[in-house]
Amino acid sequence: MSDTAPPALPVTFRPARTRVVLLTAGVAMFVVITTVGMLLEKLGPGERASFVFTAALFLGVLVLLSRPKVVADDKGVTVVNITRTRRLAWAEIVKVNLRPGDAWVFLDLSDGTSLPALGIQPGIAREQAIRDARALRALAESKGTGTEAG
Repeated sequence: MSDTAPPALPVTFRPARTRVVLLTAGVAMFVVITTVGMLLEKLGPGERASFVFTAALFLGVLVLLSRPKVVADDKGVTVVNITRTRRLAWAEIVKVNLRPGDAWVFLDLSDGTSLPALGIQPGIAREQAIRDARALRALAESKGTGTEAG
């Protein structure tokens, strides 16, 4: 059993620092690339548009990378990864894992599969990710069939 009390629901786990870095970098890149495209006098309208399109493409990729989160409520968990979203009932989550060296939390599921939950990742904020993983583990143990975590 976990020694962490479950947080009040609903709760959202998200790598906030990583998100801020990605979105700030994306907006800065968009502004710089667009400005350069507009300031180059020898470019025609199509070439300028290609600068803006390229800047928007970079921004879009970074927005996608900043998307992951894990939302827990009374009925279950919604795992939002880069391009996919999956809704799980509490009973489907058998184990919440964040082992040393893992890039993010993994949820062991009752169907025998494992689901990465990119919304809890120790990259920039390791201690926060550990706290979030423990909180999600405590919720899984109290709401579903969750057992010990590694």
